[in-house]
Order: sequence, then C-alpha cells, then structure tokens
Amino acid sequence: MKKKFALLSACVLVMAATTSCGKNQDEATTTTTTVADATTVAEDTTAAEDTTVAEDTTVAEDTTAAEDTTVAEDTTATTAEAAAVMSYADYVAADVDTAVTVETYVQATQSWWDNTITAYTQDADGAYFIYGMACSEEDAAKLVPGTKIKVSGYKSIWSGEVEIVDATFEFVEGADSYIAPATDVTAFLGTDDIENYMNQFVSFKGLTVEAASEDGAAFLYKYDGSGADGDDLYFNVSDANGNKYSFTVESYLCDNTTDVYSAVKNLTVGQKVDLEGFLYWYEGVNPHITAVTVVE
Repeated sequence: MKKKFALLSACVLVMAATTSCGKNQDEATTTTTTVADATTVAEDTTAAEDTTVAEDTTVAEDTTAAEDTTVAEDTTATTAEAAAVMSYADYVAADVDTAVTVETYVQATQSWWDNTITAYTQDADGAYFIYGMACSEEDAAKLVPGTKIKVSGYKSIWSGEVEIVDATFEFVEGADSYIAPATDVTAFLGTDDIENYMNQFVSFKGLTVEAASEDGAAFLYKYDGSGADGDDLYFNVSDANGNKYSFTVESYLCDNTTDVYSAVKNLTVGQKVDLEGFLYWYEGVNPHITAVTVVE
C-alpha cells in the first residue's frame, strides 16, 4: 500500500515537473522570438536609415556635380565668348575699353623692348595697330611681314588713334600669308573719309615739301626740333589744295640706318614727293612713313 502510494506520488511529481518544464520552454521560446523580432526591426530601421543617408549623399553628390558642371559650362561659355574672333566690322563697332579678339597679318613691327612689341597689322578688310603687345624676344623674330596671328586685347583710343592695348597673341599655324598693297588715299586728305583707312598701309602722290620750322628747315629731329640723329623725324607736306600735314619717320619702325630716314634728311622745301607708310593718327592724320620718292 505504501509502495503504490509512493509510486502514485512519484507519477504526480513527474507530471508536475513535465508541465512546469513545458511552460518554461514556451516562455523561453516567446522571449527568443521577441528578441529576434526586435533585432529584425532594429536591423530594418538601420538599413532604412543607411539607405536614406546613401540616397541623401547621392542627391548631394548629384547636386554638387550638377553645380560644378554648370559652373564649368558657364566658364567655358565665357572663355569661348571672350576668344571669339571678330570681323573687322565687328571690331570697328565694338565699344572702347571692351575685350576684342582678331586674326590679322603682320605688316611691320617696331623695335622689340622689355618683352613687348608694337605691330602694324592688316587683313583684306582693314587694319589694326597693336600697341605694346606681350611678346618674347624669340617670338618677335618670327613676326615677319605676312605672318598671321590671333590677337586678344582691349580696344582703346589715344589722341584719336584707335588701337589694341594690353594684348597677347598666338601664331595661327598653317595659315596663309598676306601683304597689303598700298592704297592711294591722296584724294581723301582733308576729308572725313580718310579716317576709314586708319592704320592701313597707304600711299600719297605728288605732295609738296613745306618748311618744318621758322628757319626753313625741311625736317626736325622730334616734333619740336629738340632731338638728334636717331630720333623721330618730322616733316611737313601740303596737298594740291594747300592743306598742310605733319608726317613722321618713326625711329622705332625705321631707324637712322634705313633708306627712308636718309631720304627725309635730304629733302628740300618745294620738292614734290610720293610717299608710303602706315596711316597712324595723332590729333588727325600723322602717317608713319616708310618710303619717300622725290618726283620733281
């Protein structure tokens, strides 16, 4: 009887233990599932946040790239606009002090000095006087008549002379050559039309040598006679109507070793002369003469 009761008690204890054990396992399972779910939510949240950050970063990068591209395009457009080659008509129409870019042909140059050079240039449509253009001594030697160059600088006016200043240049590789013929502008002396030929290579026919000073000298060293051999030469001529003009042998263009310098020094008042040179301007026509021929 005691043995049966003991066995029965043992069975009751085993069943109780089994029930208790099952409950603990369910709770453990529930706890494990809850942790796993929380972990999944946390991971999903982190992934979502990472995706958002990545998307924001991509948008920021795209925006920055777009802005950089826009800036680059604007810069390129500005550079292209500044470097656009102008026709002679566009150059004439351009305002003073604006940037200009032209392609033109060297006709002559003044002496190179301190990494600058002054050039007389022309194409088939008109002429450009380029003052103090940046130039190495090596490149100066290559600026021979007929050479085509691309010039960028600023349009300027000094005492009536229209010129390009603060200029840089580059050689136009593979270009043709051009030497301008002398255009006879004798008939335009004393008229407004002669200004249309400013800086061009021109000629004058049958002008008369006039006195350059009160003592009857045919020329002066410098404009006021204060110079010496090697300085600019100034001399006066008149046209058929008796109008007088001051012409110059620019010593930086034609120095005292040139034929034209010697020819002007040998002029006498009353001679008839034909002349060639560049139609420079200083408060009116003041050509830089490169050739003189006495005709009578």
